[in-house]
Amino acid sequence: MNTTSKKVAAGMAGFASFLWLGLTAAVAANQRRLVFNPVAEREVKSPRSSGHRTRPVVLRAKDGTRLSGYLMTPHVPGTHPAVMYFGGRSEEVSWVARDAGRLFPNMTVLAMNYRGYGDSHGEPAENFMVDDACTMFDWLAEHGFVDATRIAVVGRSLGSGVAVQLAKARPVHSVVLITPYDSVLALAKRRFRGMPVDYLLRHRFESIKHAPALTAPTYVLRAERDDIIPHSHTDQLVSKLAQLCGDDVIPGSDHLNIPYLEETQQRIASFLAARFATAAPIALPAPVA
Repeated sequence: MNTTSKKVAAGMAGFASFLWLGLTAAVAANQRRLVFNPVAEREVKSPRSSGHRTRPVVLRAKDGTRLSGYLMTPHVPGTHPAVMYFGGRSEEVSWVARDAGRLFPNMTVLAMNYRGYGDSHGEPAENFMVDDACTMFDWLAEHGFVDATRIAVVGRSLGSGVAVQLAKARPVHSVVLITPYDSVLALAKRRFRGMPVDYLLRHRFESIKHAPALTAPTYVLRAERDDIIPHSHTDQLVSKLAQLCGDDVIPGSDHLNIPYLEETQQRIASFLAARFATAAPIALPAPVA
C-alpha cells in the first residue's frame, strides 16, 4: 500500500471512529427520549366506564411528585378484587377508563399515568416508575373497598417491565403481560449493534432477571405481527417465568392495536375472573405420629 492509500485508509478509519463516537454520544444523551415518549394529551376526552363509577385521582409519590390517573369502582357495593394497569411507551391511560367495563368487570381498577404522561408531573425513569408502582399498590391495598389479597397487575409493552418488578416487590395476586420483552437492554442491543449499550443505558427494565422470582400466576399475550418487540425477546422472558399460566397470540393484532381488540379484552377478563375466583389453598396441619 502506497503512502496515499495509507492516508486515505487512515482518514476513513478516523471518520468512522468519529461517527461511532458521535452516534454513541447521541444515544447516551437521548436515551430518556428513546426509552420513553411522554404523551400529555388524553386519548379519551371524557373517560368513563360503563361498568364502574369513574373518578380522576391524584396521588403523591414518595418525593412529593403529583401523579394523576383514574380509579374505577364497581357499581355493586362491597369489597372487590382489584387491578392495576401500566401502559406502554407512548400511552396515556384514559382509554382504560373507557374500556374497563369489558376488560375488568366487577373489579376495582387503578390506571395511573407515569411521570410526564397525562397530567402527571415530573420526568419518567425506571426507578421512579417502580417506586411509584409500589406506592400505588400500598395505597390501593389500604382501602376498605379492595380485597388486598386479590390485587392483580396488567402491564403492556414498556409497562410489562413495571408490572414484573412490582409483582416481585409486592404480594400481587395475578399478572397479565401484553407484548412483554426480556429486557429493554436486550432490545437496545439489537437496535444499536456495535455500540457499548451496556455502559450507556440507565433504564434497562430487565424483566428476565426478575421473572424466576415471581410467585403470582402469569398470563402472556402476544401480537400476531409485532415489529416493536420480536417474539424471540418474548420467548426469552417466557422461558424464565416461574408461574406461567398461558402464552397466547391474538389473531389480527399488532403491537399498537392489541389492547383495544375485543378478543384481547375478553381473554384478560376471563383470566382474571378465573384467578380471582380461585380460593387460596388452606394449609392443613401435619398428622401426628
